[in-house]
Amino acid sequence: MDRCNLCEEFAQILGGMILSQDPCTVLRLRDINATILGRPSRSSLTRGALFSFESPDAQGRTLNLGETVILQDEINPFISALREQDIFVTALHNHWLFDEPRLFYIHFDSIDDPIEFARKTATAFELL
Repeated sequence: MDRCNLCEEFAQILGGMILSQDPCTVLRLRDINATILGRPSRSSLTRGALFSFESPDAQGRTLNLGETVILQDEINPFISALREQDIFVTALHNHWLFDEPRLFYIHFDSIDDPIEFARKTATAFELL
């Protein structure tokens, strides 16, 4: 499969839109109604999930990266779902002060077939 078709399949599985083909980068927006400093925000910065994959190695495996906004009560189930599928959780932090609900951001990665990473990640997203 050529790289463009691979990126399209990656985006389709993740339910997002392609931002870039090289490297393949996909944005998926979550339905979160947040406020920051008392003001509503519908920005992709408060609703976004980003996913990407780099060039494949000889076995077709790529560096796969993900980051998503996540609510407090979603954190532990989501981390568990990723870890059960051998995806590494590398960071959990906040971006904003005075946000409601509290928004956190989780980063995760793997070396895997990018389509498998997309399927595993999509499965974890079913919990959100």
